[in-house]
Amino acid sequence: IAHDVSFAGRCIILTSGKGSMACARMLKFRPYVCIGNIGMSLKHTPLDALHRELGARMVPFAGYDMPVQYGSGIIAEHRHTREHAGLFDVSHMGQFILEGPGITETLEALVPVDLQALGEHRQSYALLTNDDAGVRDDLIITRWGADSFFLVVNASCKMEDRAWIESNLSAGQSLRELEGQGLLALQGPRAREVLSSLVPETAELRFLQGAHCELDGIPMYVTCSGYTGEDGYELSTTAEHTEALARKLLSHEASAPVGLGA
Repeated sequence: IAHDVSFAGRCIILTSGKGSMACARMLKFRPYVCIGNIGMSLKHTPLDALHRELGARMVPFAGYDMPVQYGSGIIAEHRHTREHAGLFDVSHMGQFILEGPGITETLEALVPVDLQALGEHRQSYALLTNDDAGVRDDLIITRWGADSFFLVVNASCKMEDRAWIESNLSAGQSLRELEGQGLLALQGPRAREVLSSLVPETAELRFLQGAHCELDGIPMYVTCSGYTGEDGYELSTTAEHTEALARKLLSHEASAPVGLGA
């Protein structure tokens, strides 16, 4: 074990060499998360330059160089998210678009969710299962249309998830990964205030509801969702617009950048 970082109630262990796989096996079902091999080549999100400009402490996480905290520290960032609005970079997550005739039935065979009843631009939390009804991953599914879904899956297994879903597709169905796409999570009791000051129509979004929006020429898909337990949004946009969008969100006095530790 080369280094460790403590956050979110868990000890986050970075390893080197073959130790990452051994670590993952050894720590299975324990309050630890093995987040990366410190010697591996890391990917970067569209906000990499901004993180460094803002003084982030970067660590390997699921194959990406990610900010675990900024100068104020994890506790301060956690409190800011609980009291105001914290902006997380979650662009390392996998973003897929599934399309084609019968795609609802195909996806229903992989997740224990009634997707037939899921309305347009409504979301559902789901578990991606294997052939033995075991759990491969958890994800968020949004219906974009009669034969179209938007999926957000975990970064650490997005390639395996993609391969598994593609192996279950039928003729005329497709999976398109939004590679390099930015994904921001604005979370906290003042998140609605922050975003609605810039994009007024988002004030009407309710939990697990989404909409296509635009801000000063920046196209985005906004959902009222997140994993903090607070009110908040996730905003998906193209790589070239991600930094500009983040800066606009951070311009509000209630918003602050927060790392994964928050």
